[in-house]
Amino acid sequence: MTGTTLVVVGLGNPGPDYAGNRHNVGQMVLDELAARIGATFKKHKTPNQVAEGRLVPGGPKLVLAKPGSFMNTSGGPVSSVLGFYSVTPADLVVVHDELDLPFDTVRLKGNGGHGGHNGLRDIIKATGTNEFSRVRMGIGRPPGRQDPSDFVLRDFSPTEKKTLPNLLADGADAVEAIAELGLLAAQQRVHAPS
Repeated sequence: MTGTTLVVVGLGNPGPDYAGNRHNVGQMVLDELAARIGATFKKHKTPNQVAEGRLVPGGPKLVLAKPGSFMNTSGGPVSSVLGFYSVTPADLVVVHDELDLPFDTVRLKGNGGHGGHNGLRDIIKATGTNEFSRVRMGIGRPPGRQDPSDFVLRDFSPTEKKTLPNLLADGADAVEAIAELGLLAAQQRVHAPS
């Protein structure tokens, strides 16, 4: 983190039909964060729903943004919200679903490729960089031979839904740690064995 404003983007697809999908876990984490800072999502001048607030008085301002586009075209809304708040990708945190992590696992990453995630691919293309923080929310691999693109567009199973509040809280805690400590110290906290 370099500035006093941190833009936190929760990836997902818009509309009620997608709200409970595994692909929307990033937006679910933002709902948890908004509740913690007492903020409400509102329409914005950029193509995002935005909520603003601070974790602590005098702490960095958090701009929570849910792109109004579908996952695969997240780059335009992300780029526009960064421009609106005059924030560089160094102060961007993207919260997204991650097939390559077991369900109920949270991992932080500082940069790198998109790993086949089309939302990240479009953000990297639109911002011209892969140098931004990611909160990777483990959703696990699809069972059997189920197509991954079908799997991510399904709601969490009844068993997963029992644990989901803990996963969302862990994701929100991870964003808070990045805001308070910076990425490296947050990684040490989040990745420490429990």
